[in-house]
Amino acid sequence: MAKPPATAGGTDVMKQAPPTVSAKLTGQSLIGVRLKGGAMDAIYIGVDFHARQQTICYLKTETGELVISELKHQDKEQVRAFYQQFPGPVIVGLEASGYSPWFEALLEELGCEVWVGHATEIRRRARWRQKNDRRDAELIWDLMVHDEFPRLHRPAATSREILRMLRYRQKLIKLRTMAKNSLQAIALQAGLAKGKQLFTRAGQEQFKSAAMSPVLQWQREHWFQLLQPLNAQVLETMVWFKAHSKDDLRIQRLRTQPGLGLLTALCLVHTLLPVARFRNTRKVVAYAGFDPVERSSGERQQFLGISKAGSRLLRYLLVEAVQTTVRYDEDLKRFYQQLAARRGRPKAKVAAARKLLIRAYIMLRDEIDYAEFRRRAVAVRLARTGQGPTNVPEVLIGQSTSSGA
Repeated sequence: MAKPPATAGGTDVMKQAPPTVSAKLTGQSLIGVRLKGGAMDAIYIGVDFHARQQTICYLKTETGELVISELKHQDKEQVRAFYQQFPGPVIVGLEASGYSPWFEALLEELGCEVWVGHATEIRRRARWRQKNDRRDAELIWDLMVHDEFPRLHRPAATSREILRMLRYRQKLIKLRTMAKNSLQAIALQAGLAKGKQLFTRAGQEQFKSAAMSPVLQWQREHWFQLLQPLNAQVLETMVWFKAHSKDDLRIQRLRTQPGLGLLTALCLVHTLLPVARFRNTRKVVAYAGFDPVERSSGERQQFLGISKAGSRLLRYLLVEAVQTTVRYDEDLKRFYQQLAARRGRPKAKVAAARKLLIRAYIMLRDEIDYAEFRRRAVAVRLARTGQGPTNVPEVLIGQSTSSGA
């Protein structure tokens, strides 16, 4: 068996580790980086961000020195002072995480541009096996400078706040569901099978007068005490959502679709905007995680279900909304019933939710309501069957007709 090639000094090149970013920054390579599309006009800072500290990597343009330092988050003023020292435009890149909003807000306040990257894709581009904070910060900086940073879309500040409120309401609903299920279990142990009627006034009076053990009585009273503030908080969130969507024409257009409520419309608008970043409906479907995952090889073809990438909340709300939509929208109802007969109701719900997402995207992109969407769909269907005008393009719904798209 042939041995792997060796260098002149006898070192096995297959056992050599790839050079780090700092080791590659010789004089000629530094000049190349500076001249690549004017990449060094701004100051790029790669940040390996953690809850209590951050490791920073940036290039001093005066000396060409790659600086790696560490900042502790206990002293927020020290963090602010560090990023205030740079005179020119500053671009800060970091991996997406759930505990960096305060840091992103601080950078935006200082006038820095924030890039948030896909953590898995960043790690996949690493050229070495070892992983530590210094190497991670170097990697982020290197990807930013060479225009290889897997950047994620950051919604606007208003959209981020509304999406936070939607997730908060979802947590309240989960807590309230847990409390109601616990009360239903106690009622069944007491011999009361009331279902939804348990939480009516008459049902509660009958429930409180039922005979049960002292422990179950104690649990019943405490669950009811927990349920009252949860109901009030859910109502408060609905008031907040109505106030923030009162004058939004995009929400009003989406709600003309039968079965599409306020919460689903809010989530659609503030998750998909700006819709111009999607080239077609397939990109929107993949962004929301409704695209099928394929694992095929040779003659074997296998689909594993949807990818479930993107917003879990958006998929949940669409599946919930489509269960109402299929009762009032004839096209979706027909599609759902045919697919449910062949593949079952769960898959039919997901497929109908995918169609509902595509409808919402088209309505947002073309700035039309449900009536106009239906008119276009009927015109295209008649043109395809030869029963209508022949000059109707078949891509009427698939492409944008607005001048700004």
